[in-house]
Amino acid sequence: MTQAVATLAGGCFWCLEAAFEQLDGVVSVLPGYMGGHDPAPTYEAVCRGDSGHAEVVQIAFDPAKIDFATLLMAFFAIHDPTTPNRQGHDVGTQYRSAIFFHDAAQQATAQAVIARLNGENLWGAPIVTEVTPADRFFVAEEYHHQYFRRNPYHGYCMAVVAPKAQKLRKLFADRLKAA
Repeated sequence: MTQAVATLAGGCFWCLEAAFEQLDGVVSVLPGYMGGHDPAPTYEAVCRGDSGHAEVVQIAFDPAKIDFATLLMAFFAIHDPTTPNRQGHDVGTQYRSAIFFHDAAQQATAQAVIARLNGENLWGAPIVTEVTPADRFFVAEEYHHQYFRRNPYHGYCMAVVAPKAQKLRKLFADRLKAA
């Protein structure tokens, strides 16, 4: 199986991980940091906004089962791409909406999807999602991995993560992994 990689930022990485791991063709989802200047970012520095990094997920996927455009449609379905540096109550550059492309094809696909969605005016405001080259990916601390799965009754998980995961299940019911 040939794998491809997508790196996306759209608010808290716990939300993105919980949503994307449900899709058929997604092999793994790893929370981490990208797009900053700190050579050794920590969760605390990222949360303070000191590192310049965004919380991201790096998705390994099988392009024979799910393509990059479908991943992007799921991405845009589960977060608000019209609010700069903000997702709900999570505010700061670490929560920005960004697509970190790994090659020219991903860049072109991202730009085409954004242009199409802007044309459809689904949110009533233009998409502000950054489309920028992927740089060094920093894996988040171990306690962030599978956070929602391990902490489903945590207040933030119940109020924010669960609804996003449920929205993905509803909108992409035909693309979910077998139970």
